[in-house]
Amino acid sequence: MNLIEEFNAYRAKMNDKILGEDNLVIKRFFNLDTNTYAAGELDVKTKEMIGLACSMVLRCDDCIKYHLGKSHEAGLKKEEIFEVFSIALVIGGSIVIPHLRRAVEYWEELTNH
Repeated sequence: MNLIEEFNAYRAKMNDKILGEDNLVIKRFFNLDTNTYAAGELDVKTKEMIGLACSMVLRCDDCIKYHLGKSHEAGLKKEEIFEVFSIALVIGGSIVIPHLRRAVEYWEELTNH
């Protein structure tokens, strides 16, 4: 199993377990998260770029992978992704660099998949 398949399988399995508990607050939060990234006044590409930059600054590798996958689905180009990386690096500072390395690895996996 490659990085993408492993991440997506684990995420789906754990989301099923979490949502299977039928907790109203958790379900509402997951729904809010899903709807936040739907097209609105901002298009999906823009929202995913914002989500990716924020995830990098917050240093959440799972979030970075998720937003990279959604950015790839939305048709972002490598050049656009690297501009997002540069924004996250300027905002977050050098502590973002390890996450940048893993993000580049994951983006390469997405584009070679």
